Amino acid sequence: MPRLAPFILLSLLAGCRIETATPGGTAAATASSGRPSGDVWVYTSMYRHVLDALDPVIKQHLPDVTVHWFQAGSEKIAARLEAELAAGGSPCDVLITSDPFVYQRFKREHRWLRYASPNGVRTSRTVVDPDGHFEAVRLSTMVLVHRAGVEGPKSFAALLDPAWKDDVAIGDPLTSGTAFTWSVFMDQALGPTWASRLRSNGARVAGGNAAVLQKLEGNEAKVGVLLLENALAAKAKGSPIEITWPEDGAVVVPGYEGIFATTRNPEAAKALVDLLLSEQGQAIIVERGDMHGVDPRLAGPRGLGGDDELLTRTRPWSEALLEKGLAEGARVKQDFSQAFSK
Repeated sequence: MPRLAPFILLSLLAGCRIETATPGGTAAATASSGRPSGDVWVYTSMYRHVLDALDPVIKQHLPDVTVHWFQAGSEKIAARLEAELAAGGSPCDVLITSDPFVYQRFKREHRWLRYASPNGVRTSRTVVDPDGHFEAVRLSTMVLVHRAGVEGPKSFAALLDPAWKDDVAIGDPLTSGTAFTWSVFMDQALGPTWASRLRSNGARVAGGNAAVLQKLEGNEAKVGVLLLENALAAKAKGSPIEITWPEDGAVVVPGYEGIFATTRNPEAAKALVDLLLSEQGQAIIVERGDMHGVDPRLAGPRGLGGDDELLTRTRPWSEALLEKGLAEGARVKQDFSQAFSK
């Protein structure tokens, strides 16, 4: 693997929870037992408490594999990857983030190792790359949330209604991968003027999902666009919010995994993906992450229906939509930036 620039190497090690192995270290494919072994570097936007719950399961089932997590938001991970790749290469073996369009771009650039996990055979084909380059391991969902005691809007399109002027909080697609995906759907459904129309109606950008929730809980906004998982966790803690499934379709954000073709440990990387897609791995994602898994045998988080039901309440994914986000994503971000900088 090409050497990383020193400043990139230092920043990588500073950001990782496990700092004992270097990206260029040993990556033996199998131990003497015949099991996968060695180091696997995973860049992921999955919550840290979910990773903490996964660690003992990984240790149990892959005792000879050491997983090094770099955990951050999807946009920060994308920026780091860009810098590392520009410098000659990245130590990342497996990417698991919430920016579906990055996966399509890397597919075009021939960066993925094609791998179809046997544990993903039940996964809906709508969230699996048809050519086997990547597949979802989790499903996050953008829904409408409003303060309790307020009758909220019934659709995303209704956010443009004057009835909600100055009362709407949304995430920033320039910093949040899930907000960006939602923005692509909005652009597709409402046209390229949606951001300026929303801004004219007094909507406020709150950064990430946590900031949107904070504005709702602080009564700075009555309505917000929020990840279902954040809303479910907040309600369980007593937050004064209610969830509405939008009539024009909630937006599922597939949390894809992809194994880089440059991985120095493909066997261990594949074994990790298999474990994440196993029933035990999926149960952790659902129960600890408040997200839907991709195994239809499992119920959804906190008593909700499983992914079969979820996908009937959401807008459909397709490779054409991935291409739209890839081809027009920069324009969507620019339109949004111009609208909300006024």
